[in-house]
Amino acid sequence: MEQTTIALPKPLKQEIGEFGFKGEKYSDILVRLLKSAKERQLQELLMDETNTISIGEARERLNKKWPR
Repeated sequence: MEQTTIALPKPLKQEIGEFGFKGEKYSDILVRLLKSAKERQLQELLMDETNTISIGEARERLNKKWPR
């Protein structure tokens, strides 16, 4: 993979380093952080309760629409 350089303020570089393990490369730290962020976004998307109803409410609606 082609390498590139990203200019970061020193305080930000230090903060990123705080997430790493001794001897770990910054690129490995960033890959791990990005993976975690993506997993968190997916979890938030899947667990979003916007425009949802409870099972009980869904059953009530079903029974009103299609009574037995």
